[in-house]
Amino acid sequence: MQLVIYLGIPAVVCVVGLLIARFFAHDIMKQDVGTQRMKEISGFIRSGAMTFMLEEARAIVVVLVVVAAILWLLWSWEVGVSFVIGAFCSGLAGFIGMNMATNANVRTTQAAKKGSSPALRVAFSGGAVMGLAVGSLALLGLCAVIWLFKSYFQPASICIEDVEVPFVSSFLGRNINFIKAAVIVSAYSMGASLVALFDRVGGGIYTKAADMAADLVGKVEVNIPEDDPRNPAVIADNVGDNVGDVGGLGADLLESFVGAIIAVIVILLYAFVGRHNLDICRNLLSKLGISDFNAANFWPIILLPLMIVAGGIVSSLIGILYVRLSKNENIQRTLMNGTKLSALLTGIATFFIVRYGSPFNLVPFWAVLVGIAAGVLIGIISEYFTSSRFKPVQKLAESCQQGAGVSIARGLALGMESCFWPVIVIAVATIVSHHLGGLAAVTYTALGMLSFVVMTVSVDTYGPIADNAGGIAQMANLDNSVRKVTDNLDAIGNTTAAIGKGFAIGSAAFAALGLIAAYIWSSVGEAAEVNLPVVYLISPQVGAYVIAGLMLGAMVPYVFSSLLVSSVADTAHAMINEIRKQFKEKPGILEGKELPDYNRCISIASTKSLKRMVMPAFIALFSPLIIGFVLGRSVLVGFLIGALLSAIHLAIQCANTGGALDNAKKYIEEGNFGGKGSQAHAAGVIGDTFGDPLKDTVGPSLDILIKLMSVISLLFASLFPICPIFFK
Repeated sequence: MQLVIYLGIPAVVCVVGLLIARFFAHDIMKQDVGTQRMKEISGFIRSGAMTFMLEEARAIVVVLVVVAAILWLLWSWEVGVSFVIGAFCSGLAGFIGMNMATNANVRTTQAAKKGSSPALRVAFSGGAVMGLAVGSLALLGLCAVIWLFKSYFQPASICIEDVEVPFVSSFLGRNINFIKAAVIVSAYSMGASLVALFDRVGGGIYTKAADMAADLVGKVEVNIPEDDPRNPAVIADNVGDNVGDVGGLGADLLESFVGAIIAVIVILLYAFVGRHNLDICRNLLSKLGISDFNAANFWPIILLPLMIVAGGIVSSLIGILYVRLSKNENIQRTLMNGTKLSALLTGIATFFIVRYGSPFNLVPFWAVLVGIAAGVLIGIISEYFTSSRFKPVQKLAESCQQGAGVSIARGLALGMESCFWPVIVIAVATIVSHHLGGLAAVTYTALGMLSFVVMTVSVDTYGPIADNAGGIAQMANLDNSVRKVTDNLDAIGNTTAAIGKGFAIGSAAFAALGLIAAYIWSSVGEAAEVNLPVVYLISPQVGAYVIAGLMLGAMVPYVFSSLLVSSVADTAHAMINEIRKQFKEKPGILEGKELPDYNRCISIASTKSLKRMVMPAFIALFSPLIIGFVLGRSVLVGFLIGALLSAIHLAIQCANTGGALDNAKKYIEEGNFGGKGSQAHAAGVIGDTFGDPLKDTVGPSLDILIKLMSVISLLFASLFPICPIFFK
């Protein structure tokens, strides 16, 4: 009966969330699409986005089949099926969001003719469809996996199995020890992570290559406005907003959301197996208020994370309704208030769920509260360093008067400086939560930061929809008053996007930390070995190797980022050549007498972005496996922690450098320091071009890197040798 309640309530919440998303989608589709020209332009954008998604889907399916077959061979068919379900839910959420965004953009443009509030309502409703799809499908899929394979999750079935795994056991000279239920939920998380890798990395390369090419040739070389229909790359640029900032963002946060949930579940599964060990009882279970971890209270303990995030979905729904019904003309304040309301209600809901729905004391509630507070603080800090309302971006815009070199240098400095406070927040939150309840509480902190992910994704997805709306207004030659409304929405969208990126980085750090903690727990043998994990940096056997792992891990994000930036640059170079070629061969394009070949630029961006993501994907997928199999479990812990620490700083720097440079350009375009066409504006455009791949390709992709490497390590933990193979 407990299983039905603790799975049934979250499942019902998810179904309600999807039904409300369907209602929002229906409401959007009833809105006016405007003129025939607007409809035509929107059709180009939609067609390009769907073409990219289909191309990407073909590549994903091939990889999924291969990986699922390997998991089936190594573990069992249940693990392979769980992996596929995770990938399907992530892919479906991305498709729903992309489909809605490409329908909402033109309707937002038309609504902007009536003012800011109607336009906000349409754009935000489009984002809410994506947000609800991400949260509801992720949780519903996990509920389905646990229900389908509930026989492995029954208290009587939870044990550390001793199994001979083909090829691996003969290589290691021993059988493999693992908890089947932990492997099943880890496979679900890996499926979501793999799709997120394709969406974030492939979409990131696509969107920034198109954006750079369109800006450098259009704005700088031939001096035509942004989103001018004469620019051959303009449609590809608008397509990129959808594939990178809608599909990619949703997959990114869905992956963090799932990772945070399963990290808690895996740790508690191992704690259940080792519950009779004195170390576990004294230093973990007693801190959580559990005097006797048994079959009677098993489900309320194991499935509490699902109840908490279900409360977060309900809280986010209330926040979404607040934004939709608000009459406040201050759009940014409305969006921020909606987010804060969702966070507050999530905290309140968590208190009642933990207090009355579980045998825990209030430690999980306090840990969740720490995560919520950390998420809100990181968002505020990101806003300060990237919004044109504050001094850092205003001073950056002022420096553009001295040329592009000075503005880029100042932008880099600002990004580096912006690392200080977010990392302090993450460090303090980690210390506080660990003090409350050890590594288990740290995973609850990650859960807290992501529990209202529905609202976060909704606010963040609103931005690219508003950006597309502005592009359609420009290309359809609508009245300047319409473009003024969409530009205001877009500027606010840039700020909310920067806040969202900061939140995504912070949540990725906590989710990865939770997954690493779960990995350490799962790197055990028999039940007697399930104790609080310890990783020795200095020991006669593995100390030097662990330190080497830290160094190798810290290096990986830089190599990964280098490949991404090179991919963006190479793809942009090919597109720039194509744009110049079209202008040269068809002089009538710039005169407005001939239409450019939009499809050619879309094709270049699609083909090259998918090809160039192969090597970054290879690094993310295979580096933890190589380290784990060659250097062993303890060294892999060092590798993962090194990668996490390096990636946090690099991701924050890249995201805030790019966000600040983007908004500095927009601040100049508002009429400051000479406005459009001035020397400062040209420098701002170049600076923005420099920052684009940092904020929209490198920063977000690093989130995926650390989470994917962590979840792969968790899934394959028991296959790795305990010590480096050199000691065999």
